[in-house]
Amino acid sequence: MGFADVQFPPAIAYGSAGGPEFVTDIVTSVSGQEQRNSVWPQSRLRYNVAKGVQNTAQLEALITFFRARKGRAEAFRFKDWADYRATGQSIGTGDGARTDFQLVKRYVNGGAQEVRTITKPVVGSVKIYRNGSLHTSGLSVDHSTGVVSFATAPLLGAAITADFEFDVPVRFDTDQLVASMDSYGSHSWADIPLIEVRS
Repeated sequence: MGFADVQFPPAIAYGSAGGPEFVTDIVTSVSGQEQRNSVWPQSRLRYNVAKGVQNTAQLEALITFFRARKGRAEAFRFKDWADYRATGQSIGTGDGARTDFQLVKRYVNGGAQEVRTITKPVVGSVKIYRNGSLHTSGLSVDHSTGVVSFATAPLLGAAITADFEFDVPVRFDTDQLVASMDSYGSHSWADIPLIEVRS
């Protein structure tokens, strides 16, 4: 199955835990020195939404959403409340011919940078600027890919920047929801994992 362009209930997402992970191979010599190799050039996001379920209405919404996605079969949008917006992001420079620009978010620290491709911008949130001026016509945003398309190519040297909110494409990382019936009307969940889906 594919991708359902629906958002996981944001009120449940608000109580979730998680964030980026990397895979690093570490070889330790007999002297204790290490050789580290980063296997993934970009992080992958993982979440656990079990603690986000606070009441019966949210429980019912979660069960309905899980059933509709058929467990791990279908991916969907997830709002990461810790990291869901970007401002002043450079997405390219005009050359007089190029019309398509991919939304990205840059994470810069101490000279190191990770450039994250944004494929699921939130409808109505994207603002595009040329040389600092808001560009309001003659462009479109593909909310399933994050590609911004200009009807006319920006001029040579034009700085293209963007402000936007975005979701993370994820899927459930389990095919089973296991609930504990603590008392009448009270439930708890040990683990409801989500994992980012890369295209």
